Amino acid sequence: MKNRWVQGILSLSVLGLALTGCGVPKEQGGAAADTNKSAGKGEPTQLVISTWGFSEDFFRKEIYEPFEKEHNVKIVLEIGNNAERLNKVKQGSSNVDLIYLSDYYAQQGIEAGLFEKIDRSRIPNLNDIYDVAKAPLGEDYGPAYTVGQLGIAYDTKALGGKEIKSWADLWSPEFAKKLTMPNITSTSGPMMVDAASVVAGSSSFNEDQAFAKLKDLNKSVVKYYGQTSEYVNMLAQGEIAGGPIMEMYVKDLKAAVPTVKFITPSEGGYAIMNTINVVKGSKNKQLAEDFINWHLSKEAQEKSAKAHIDSPVNKTLQLTAEEAQGITYGADVVAKLRKLDMKFVNANLKKWIDRFNKEVTQ
Repeated sequence: MKNRWVQGILSLSVLGLALTGCGVPKEQGGAAADTNKSAGKGEPTQLVISTWGFSEDFFRKEIYEPFEKEHNVKIVLEIGNNAERLNKVKQGSSNVDLIYLSDYYAQQGIEAGLFEKIDRSRIPNLNDIYDVAKAPLGEDYGPAYTVGQLGIAYDTKALGGKEIKSWADLWSPEFAKKLTMPNITSTSGPMMVDAASVVAGSSSFNEDQAFAKLKDLNKSVVKYYGQTSEYVNMLAQGEIAGGPIMEMYVKDLKAAVPTVKFITPSEGGYAIMNTINVVKGSKNKQLAEDFINWHLSKEAQEKSAKAHIDSPVNKTLQLTAEEAQGITYGADVVAKLRKLDMKFVNANLKKWIDRFNKEVTQ
């Protein structure tokens, strides 16, 4: 077992390299985009993208359509959750060119040999994104196009004025029988194992101490949630006072309960990264790389950020305080996030799920 499997994200570069461009909008990547402009006549090329399907109207209008027009492309979507879509690629029952996955599932795809090695020289907008997003799973594979954070949301009224500052505060008596936690099988489940180890006082990850702390915490948990809608409903009905959640969903909580507050714990929130990779065997690899370059552009990233769809990774865009509400934004914020080693998580998750079911919830 690795001695230390979680590390703070390294400081990010202050200066971004200049965007390149050659007769096209520089955000779409210069020479790489020109390659496909030569194919701009005749029938459009079909590019199949595997994604979750949330905010589809926004993505269709603001992300897909501009790229289709620029490159004479017809984008076809394959919709589903991480596990379903990854399994289709594993089984060979999909003709996907590009696949969006959380970093946890993307690591599984890499280990199964499902992705092409990308040509980074074709993706110049990589120069303008946070360092942590450039190669979260290795230089051969796709970047993160968004970095969000897992922190703690709570109803200030329901906790009677108790101020939450730390992951350790989840164990406070004010949360007794008023807490929800992510299911161990969810993307953020392993993050709670690490957080419990941190609260236990371990300078490096200690599995036994982590599960002892989670067992102690279990008596306060009303329910382990798997869907954000469960969290929102429990909070709205007064069944819980709060718990860990991704920052991007706080707007839904506030719509239901206006007295909700979100905090980044003093030990650091957890980085949640969604990646984009080219699927092995794609006949449109260069076109797929051009699309990745477009999605990392200032223009595309700014549209998603201002619509509160995704937290941006492009560090050249500037948002007002109001525009940044509810998203993870800014080099100083991103630099402090904690990042899990997904190879370590994948190697240990089955064991953790077994321990959780046997030791924590029983």
